Amino acid sequence: MTQWARIDTDGPEPGGPSIDAGAELDPVHPVKPPEPAGRPDGLTSAEVAERIARGEVNDVPVRSSRSTADIVRANVFTRFNAIIGVLWVIMLFVAPIQDSLFGFVIIANTGIGIIQELRAKKTLDGLAVIGEAKPTVRRDGRAAEISTSEIVLGDLVELGPGDKVVVDGVVAEADSLEIDESLLTGEADPVVKQPGDQVMSGSFVVAGGGAFTATKVGREAYAAQLAEEASRFTLVHSELRSGISTILKYVTWMMVPTATGLIISQLVVKDNNFKDSVARTVGGIVPMIPEGLVLLTSVAFAIGVIRLGRKQCLVQELPAIEGLARVDVVCLDKTGTLTEGGMDVTEVRSLNGADDGYVRKVLGAIGTSDPRPNASLQAIIDAYPDGEGWRCTDALPFSSARKYSGARFDEGDSGTSTWLLGAPDVLLPADDPALTEIEHLNEQGLRVLLLARASGTLETPGDTEATALVVLEQRLRPDASETLAYFADQDVAAKVISGDNAVSVGAVAGKLGLPGAENTVDARTLPAEREDMAQALDEGAVFGRVTPQQKRDMVGALQSRGHTVAMTGDGVNDVLALKDADIGVSMGSGSEATRAVAQIVLLNNSFSTLPSVVAEGRRVIGNITRVATLFLTKTVYSVLLAILVVCSQVEYPFLPRHLTLLSTLTIGVPAFFLALAPNKERAKPHFVRRVMRYAIPGGIIAAAATFCTYLLARSHYSGPGSLEAETSAATLTLFLVSMWVLAIIARPYTWWRIGLVAAMGTGFLIVLVVPWLQDFFALKLVGTTMPWTAVAIAAAGAALLELVWRWVDRRFPA
Repeated sequence: MTQWARIDTDGPEPGGPSIDAGAELDPVHPVKPPEPAGRPDGLTSAEVAERIARGEVNDVPVRSSRSTADIVRANVFTRFNAIIGVLWVIMLFVAPIQDSLFGFVIIANTGIGIIQELRAKKTLDGLAVIGEAKPTVRRDGRAAEISTSEIVLGDLVELGPGDKVVVDGVVAEADSLEIDESLLTGEADPVVKQPGDQVMSGSFVVAGGGAFTATKVGREAYAAQLAEEASRFTLVHSELRSGISTILKYVTWMMVPTATGLIISQLVVKDNNFKDSVARTVGGIVPMIPEGLVLLTSVAFAIGVIRLGRKQCLVQELPAIEGLARVDVVCLDKTGTLTEGGMDVTEVRSLNGADDGYVRKVLGAIGTSDPRPNASLQAIIDAYPDGEGWRCTDALPFSSARKYSGARFDEGDSGTSTWLLGAPDVLLPADDPALTEIEHLNEQGLRVLLLARASGTLETPGDTEATALVVLEQRLRPDASETLAYFADQDVAAKVISGDNAVSVGAVAGKLGLPGAENTVDARTLPAEREDMAQALDEGAVFGRVTPQQKRDMVGALQSRGHTVAMTGDGVNDVLALKDADIGVSMGSGSEATRAVAQIVLLNNSFSTLPSVVAEGRRVIGNITRVATLFLTKTVYSVLLAILVVCSQVEYPFLPRHLTLLSTLTIGVPAFFLALAPNKERAKPHFVRRVMRYAIPGGIIAAAATFCTYLLARSHYSGPGSLEAETSAATLTLFLVSMWVLAIIARPYTWWRIGLVAAMGTGFLIVLVVPWLQDFFALKLVGTTMPWTAVAIAAAGAALLELVWRWVDRRFPA
């Protein structure tokens, strides 16, 4: 019979969550005492409408992505956009439009970035609605699923295994209700809740069921306060983004003194035409800024989200795409990941002379005793639906930590009986002869449950008598074998960690071709020390009888060895491990709690989507590393050229139009194609070091070759128009060296990469031979001696680049 209890509004129950004495109270919206919980029908429609009118609604938006305003702000109001914007305005006043082209390029880049991120936001928000948890709320005596944002103060919210507590409240009904609060308190053991106990949003049900009355909704709820402190958009660490931020910080430090020296040298020391001096100063400052690098990173992430969205993969945190590409160990829960959620009863074997008809009746009665059956019990209910004859007087729901469930029945004239259903190796002593028979079944990959009669109570069963074995067949996912083979091919170690019998788990893994499946490990024999556990995990591949806390410990042990760990799962027993893993992946059919803590949700429940996520991450990381080298090579040679100009007290060799042309042909256009191209290279750490080891020598060689050509041209040309001829020769050298950097970055070559490099070279050649383009870009090669000298210096620079980069590969391996 359901118990109803008065809620004590004077304070929390002993043992319940404590109230933070330092928490700020809202003087405008004081905390109201919870409403009485003795309302089995929940609120009426009129009461709901009244609360909505008062604004007592759980109106916290579920944000899987940034708002439109945040996206626009992040793309427009950047430090480098501000610098370039000021320089652009100056150039519009003092120079021809050709020297202001860099400003239009920035506008186009910013627009592309905003459009792509908005497309990604639309994809994310659409998928988030599909994957959103819908709690069951009782109103007017009827239970119905509603959106989390529609819950009002005083609503009666029902709970079952795997359900997430979405708002704060007080328990109104409890049927062996066990709630895990470890994500909030760090306490590993589930807390048994009774009517009148407080529950906090962010916790989740691990066993039993019940209902609670919502006492805090919206931004007053505990989980909502946490969400506002840490936006879901940036919870995962992104080495790519932090590396680029580090690079940009150093670039800014280099820019300030160099640009200051260039301004003084061009405007004060050199007695030239003022407008021309301003234009050449701006021409020296603008290329120092790697303006497109951040844009391309955002676009690459955004397009990755869109591509994965088409495959029904919800990326709840963008850097998770990158994170999964860095993973070298993936931990897989068997049930729901390698196997489909459903099961079938293939056989029931009576033991110790038990009557088959009686056994079937017991199984049917146990099926009706649990209003929220798991997959195993549901299979039994489907096989033995007739269980109405006996009255259930007490029930113990299944728990992953306990490994069994139970019920006590009044059989009428036959008296009462207590039954347990669960793991045979947990319920039976180690020397029981039935375990040998069970072992043979497990070796075939079958799941075996033991039906046992207990002499004591459900809480303290005492001696148990084995009555029957229930043999269940699990349906293997058709795509699981192929996905495991993919991970093996990519040098990603797969570890199957399951709460099921170790032999059964090993047999399933063996059917799927997982290396090491023949050497299964019973997790109950694993050492508790982290270092020893890590050693056992490195040696083994399949682990059975793993408790939820052990799954969490296993993830931590692997991380202590320097592994980047992904965890996949769909059940409530996977939540703790998913939360602690570097990347958590949940099935769309998984529990609310599982989907809430995972960074990636496979809404189509297809395990085979994971390789697509890994491939997107590798594409992003590998390609951004490539294009970052292009951008930073330009930054390095621009800074060095400015320093050489200041030290030599000569005019800066380039106008903004020259460097706009070079940047477009050797960096901008190629980088866009290279950033979005397929890339299967395994992600490597140390992004900043890997980029700078190429960019610094490449930039030094480009600057040295260009300045050498410029000095030779200054001694070669004289008279009116000499500066334009000197600029043209220096531009030729810089273009050719930059093209060689591009040619190296584009390797390994494919037909389209060769075509891309050739197209960029053809573009520059057209500028040199078409008269009006010569005038537009102020590029005209004079004579033959100096242009061929410029080509020879560029060739020498390219050869030196090859030698230096090969030496760097050997001396500073990635």
